[in-house]
Amino acid sequence: MKRYQPILRAARDKDAGEADTSTIVKELLSDMFGYDKFAEITSEHMIKGTFCDIAIKLEDRVQVLIEVKAIGLGLKDAHVRQAVNYAANQGVQWVFLTNGAVWRIYRIFFRQPISEELVYECDLLSISPKSRAQVENVFLFSKEGLSKLDDFEQTQKATSRYYLGAFVLSEPVLRVIRKEVRRIFPEVRPIDTGQLRSKLEEEVLKREVTEGEKADEARKRVGKPQKSKSKGKPTVNGAPRPEILGDPVPGLE
Repeated sequence: MKRYQPILRAARDKDAGEADTSTIVKELLSDMFGYDKFAEITSEHMIKGTFCDIAIKLEDRVQVLIEVKAIGLGLKDAHVRQAVNYAANQGVQWVFLTNGAVWRIYRIFFRQPISEELVYECDLLSISPKSRAQVENVFLFSKEGLSKLDDFEQTQKATSRYYLGAFVLSEPVLRVIRKEVRRIFPEVRPIDTGQLRSKLEEEVLKREVTEGEKADEARKRVGKPQKSKSKGKPTVNGAPRPEILGDPVPGLE
């Protein structure tokens, strides 16, 4: 990191082009991220008659496609489209987009139409080499980090605003909120979960959290009933579900 930050700054200051940036990126992949320069990094991987910028091959299989832009160019989601098309043709699940300084990870979804989702982004020039925590932020781009991408992506999804919003609006959580309202305001007439859901949707949660394709996907998955692993009792994560999260609590209907 200490070695390459001055190189990246110098390249940015002289507005290095895409070819020079690509040269730096390949050196970074080897020296910093641990890929074998001769066996695992290639810039001559042909897909449908066209060469992609860089491909990472491990065990004779392309694991990552890398789209490189000039270091002075700000990255945009549109820049990754060509690499996404390459990835779709090869069945490659991950694409990196970089201008040498800023690095992005995209997950490719093989559905109709093919789509991508930004999973992670970091800026090498904003990281202090003295900070272990900051340096560890680039681990996911390394050879060892590739095996952690699936877990990281799932964790990001599980804690995304769409899933958190879906959790808050789910029936079990609404029942807990209703119970707390009754505990703190016993003099108030009983409030049903439908009223609570409307209040949360209209006055608490942002519309972007509860509307759109990603919100719909989260809501469907959160609302999908789970199979019980114990006879006759509903479960939560495989364990018997507390009454407060399941059947109506006496006195709160």
